[in-house]
Amino acid sequence: MPRLPIRRIVALAGILVVVSLVVVAVVVLLPAYTPGIRGPRAIASLETVTLGGWEQSILIRGRDREAPVLLFLHGGPGMPAMYLHHRFGSFVEDNFVVVHWDQRGAGKSYSEALPRDTLRVSRMLADAEELIGHLRERFGRERLVLVGHSWGSYLGALLAERHPEWLHAWVGVGQVTDPEAERLRADAFIRERAREEGLGEALEQMRTAPDAHRERWLFRFGGELHGSTSFLPLVVAGLLAPEYSFGEVPKVAEGSQVSSRHMEWDVRGGSLWTPEEGGVSRFEVPVWLLQGRYDMVSPSPLVAEYFDAIRAPGKRLVWFEESAHFPFFEEPERFGEALARLRRELLGG
Repeated sequence: MPRLPIRRIVALAGILVVVSLVVVAVVVLLPAYTPGIRGPRAIASLETVTLGGWEQSILIRGRDREAPVLLFLHGGPGMPAMYLHHRFGSFVEDNFVVVHWDQRGAGKSYSEALPRDTLRVSRMLADAEELIGHLRERFGRERLVLVGHSWGSYLGALLAERHPEWLHAWVGVGQVTDPEAERLRADAFIRERAREEGLGEALEQMRTAPDAHRERWLFRFGGELHGSTSFLPLVVAGLLAPEYSFGEVPKVAEGSQVSSRHMEWDVRGGSLWTPEEGGVSRFEVPVWLLQGRYDMVSPSPLVAEYFDAIRAPGKRLVWFEESAHFPFFEEPERFGEALARLRRELLGG
């Protein structure tokens, strides 16, 4: 087999280097955007709104701008879902105008300049109320569908309790109940699995510093993502999100860390319900809970107990049998089907 001349090898290597540098430059310099959606009534927009005096990012996508509006409240605090929308959004956009909101201190809305004393639940609720008012006016709707994941399910339940007149329905995903009870269940789950697998390191870490290591072992034992033992799938999906520029990607982790560290739980101490004390369990709107069977962040047994305690005009608990804490990410098509069913049953179309 003839050998390539050295000069040609050097030239090819040079071309590869130049192409690589161009690709890297394009990735680094490419601004954030959201892909268009075909159709005369479609909407696809990445915007900034001012809520409570702070600029915050929202993503709006739907195949029909006249469809019902669905506001998705992300988890955390400080962990956006906008960067995952491209993984599940197409299954929801057929039936709703989907709005993602990077809350103050989260993702695209994070900045080092953010006053830390504004990271409190009461302020987040006020921001949400202002945003809902903006969406109702912009789209000419009296009501919308509110979906909350994890921390967002805590905010959403409080909003549903306070403002039923704004909502068609309240949907909790990975529903928060009582943080202390959730920690106890999660820690017991980790210790049980660690004993089964003979992992002394996990047992020792859960004995000495459970708060520092809980998330690591929940991932390891499938309590966060049923199909993975790490957060890598979420990271990879996030890196592929066009709605985030290269410079904004680090904000996802930074905002989450700052928000978790500084959030002031000045409304109900972060708890919605305990069997002994009751809590936020009476609603004047239909309530749907979408729950991963293997979720141990918002442990499924506690969610089932909370669901039983809920009193509402209508309620439904939908199990995702192949998911843990992220059913919209792990079973995106079924997630879309559940919300399509909600629209058919509650909104008549």
